[in-house]
Amino acid sequence: MQHYTGALDRLIDQLGRLPGIGRKTAQRLAFHIINLSEAEVMALSDSIAQAKLNIKYCSVCCNISESEKCSICMDEKRSDEIICVVADPRDVAAMERAKDFKGKYHVLHGVISPMDGVTPDMIKIRELLHRVADGNVKEIIMATNPTIEGEATAMYVAKLIKPMGVKVSRIAHGLPVGADIEYADEVTISKALEGRREL
Repeated sequence: MQHYTGALDRLIDQLGRLPGIGRKTAQRLAFHIINLSEAEVMALSDSIAQAKLNIKYCSVCCNISESEKCSICMDEKRSDEIICVVADPRDVAAMERAKDFKGKYHVLHGVISPMDGVTPDMIKIRELLHRVADGNVKEIIMATNPTIEGEATAMYVAKLIKPMGVKVSRIAHGLPVGADIEYADEVTISKALEGRREL
């Protein structure tokens, strides 16, 4: 393994700590950064610092925001009666790209995963229960990933919310639009059959 001296090696080490960045990619990024102008490096550094200082969690839905409430929670055109529960702020962005959902969100910031030491009290379930207890919510849509942890989280949340008289649904899973059935795995085909609807 090639080591560089001083500041460059520290930069490579820091970049290598980012998720999905290995040593080679960290080296490429580090060399790119040191070849930038001083103004470009300062702009990058300032952007990182400002993001860390200014981005916080929305007091309502726990999504990322630069103000007390995020823009979705402040949007009076969106329904307070339907909450789509996701694991991560990136999932909100993905759902919003479809432009179909007109309710609001709740971000759990993780999923229950005993193997990784993540228990229900470590994610934002308590905050969701407080929102449901306020009485306006009529439906919770569980939109966690179709993994073992995502399914376990969805079932756990549903078990807590159903006694409160609120409908709990799960997003459908199955074949993506444009996919060929012959290339789909057995679980995907099974989920597609379970989620079928009348034409």
